[in-house]
Amino acid sequence: QVQLVESGGGLVQVGGSLRLSCAASGRTLSSYAMGWFRQAPGKERDFVAAITYGGAITRYAESVKGRFTISRDNAKNTVYLQMNSLKPEDTAVYYCAANRNKATINTTPYGYDYWGPGTQVTVSS
Repeated sequence: QVQLVESGGGLVQVGGSLRLSCAASGRTLSSYAMGWFRQAPGKERDFVAAITYGGAITRYAESVKGRFTISRDNAKNTVYLQMNSLKPEDTAVYYCAANRNKATINTTPYGYDYWGPGTQVTVSS
């Protein structure tokens, strides 16, 4: 199995940028499709972005399309989420997740097999 750890979260002002990283250990990341989800207090865990094992296919939630970019560096066993033009509604705990169906884009949490502990992103106005 694979262990995931997110980093790069923090406090940023409206309009600012952050880059989240998700580092994997235990197994090569190229065996998995990867996703980013987020969860605000009292709300469900929502899909943000996903990428297939080789990076050929990506998908985004409508709310982040054009502002966020998911990418991966399999040589570094790391997946990234570049977040630009941040808004207060982007405030949440962000989680990365791995899907053993490596060629599949899945937009629901139930389609993922492994999760990181999450990193807090707070956008202040």
